[in-house]
Amino acid sequence: MFSILSWNILQGGGSRCAEILHQILLLKPTVCVLSEYRNNARGDKLRKGLLSGGYTYQFTTFSSENENSVLIVSRIPCIHEIHPSADPIFSGNILSIHFDIFSIMGVYLPHKKKHVLFDYILEHINNFKKHYIITGDFNTGKNLIDQNGQSFWYEDKLFALEKAGFVDAFRHIHGDTRQYSWYSHQGNGFRYDQSYMHHSLLPILKECHYIHEWRKAGLSDHSPMYLELG
Repeated sequence: MFSILSWNILQGGGSRCAEILHQILLLKPTVCVLSEYRNNARGDKLRKGLLSGGYTYQFTTFSSENENSVLIVSRIPCIHEIHPSADPIFSGNILSIHFDIFSIMGVYLPHKKKHVLFDYILEHINNFKKHYIITGDFNTGKNLIDQNGQSFWYEDKLFALEKAGFVDAFRHIHGDTRQYSWYSHQGNGFRYDQSYMHHSLLPILKECHYIHEWRKAGLSDHSPMYLELG
């Protein structure tokens, strides 16, 4: 079994890092994609804990200690790829790892800010030989489906992903089920955290769900997404 945990850990995890690490090591996913990771002392401690827990392969982008970025760790060998030309401002917000059969792109896409990351991703996946799983905090979704309102930016880019052959893994498993991975202070739900995978990989998709208990316990303001591949 190959499993992927994708989780926005909220501003680097802060004092919650110990419990975040504890839950990850209990779950033991093959790969972790952590967004809003920060290259600071707490981030270093989190990485050392993951290393002790068997995550030998660790990759992050060259972001400053106060910037939200992406960390990917793996229990099994892989190579990584950074994307310095992805966006003039937010180039550290996507990161890829490559296995023999497929690749994983971890993303932290800025919330309601102008960026060209989606355009870069679409061009990259169309030119790349291996098929991708794109997972992380998209900070968008489909209006009236992944939220009750219509405030999402970049909805059109999700349709472009689907046109390029990618499938929303959660919707593939759960259909029109309404679940949200983040809630505003007013109690409005949004499904920001998503995983899109190339349709050729769907035969190996066994499960895709959120772990809402971790958000409810205060470990982050986001529910992590868990994918299981057979």
